[in-house]
Amino acid sequence: MTDIASDAERELARLIVSALKIEHVDANSVDPSWPMFGSANPGWGLDSIDALEIVLAIQQKYRVELKADDAQVTQGFESLRALSHLVAARRTT
Repeated sequence: MTDIASDAERELARLIVSALKIEHVDANSVDPSWPMFGSANPGWGLDSIDALEIVLAIQQKYRVELKADDAQVTQGFESLRALSHLVAARRTT
């Protein structure tokens, strides 16, 4: 069963796909609950270098700070949905 992505999740997915120049993920139809890292299938299949690129893209577009030693950031990278919630929360604070 595919989870329906919100507008914010689709926007973030498009940002990630663009920043990483990845072709194996369709940003408009991604399931926001898919794991972002590791070899789960389905999933994004990203690695730690990708995480750095994602952080830079998010910081540039949304002007939020994401630090590697922050437990909330680590949890936020579990899925697109979690990351979208984290970005939204950080944008309002």
